[in-house]
Amino acid sequence: MKIVRVTTLLLSLVFTTAFVVDRPTVARTSTARADTPHGARDISARSETLDTVYTSEQIDALLPHRYPFALVDKVVEYDAGKRAVGIKCVTKNEEFFNGHFPGRPIMPGVLQVEALAQLAGIVCLQMDGATPGAVFFFAGVDGVKWKRPVVPGDVLVMEVEIKKWKAKFGIAKATGRAYVDGQLVVEVDEMTFALAK
Repeated sequence: MKIVRVTTLLLSLVFTTAFVVDRPTVARTSTARADTPHGARDISARSETLDTVYTSEQIDALLPHRYPFALVDKVVEYDAGKRAVGIKCVTKNEEFFNGHFPGRPIMPGVLQVEALAQLAGIVCLQMDGATPGAVFFFAGVDGVKWKRPVVPGDVLVMEVEIKKWKAKFGIAKATGRAYVDGQLVVEVDEMTFALAK
């Protein structure tokens, strides 16, 4: 008899909870604005105006980085010798999440800066005096500020601008910023690179 009462009570709670949880969702759906995207096709169409300038395969031809250290998935804006906008889709399958941090995965800040550096490398390795596929070394980083964590499921949208390029010495200086959902997550005042000779 007690088992029947407990089971009845549990079922009652489940149905009540399901009704309470579902009710606001139905209300939200019915009052959504007409211009709000619905479903996979509409949400996917938000990015239809983005042109892919460099695919992942094309980036592999420009940069020497490979898995698990290739941190730019595609480039969507590119001004030769000046700037680029690139995207890194952060997934829970990234190797670094195994230890950073178990139970609370956060993309390491140094890898966010590395992703910006790789994007700058895509610009620099196509400038006069450089060769695609060559190795650029970090020579310095100044003015790094992190604003919020980057976690699995985030799309890191990065922008770099080349400030100086000295082809004779193979030295480049750049600035960078990255955003998730339109919010600034990291900014770098200056990155310095040296082309391996």
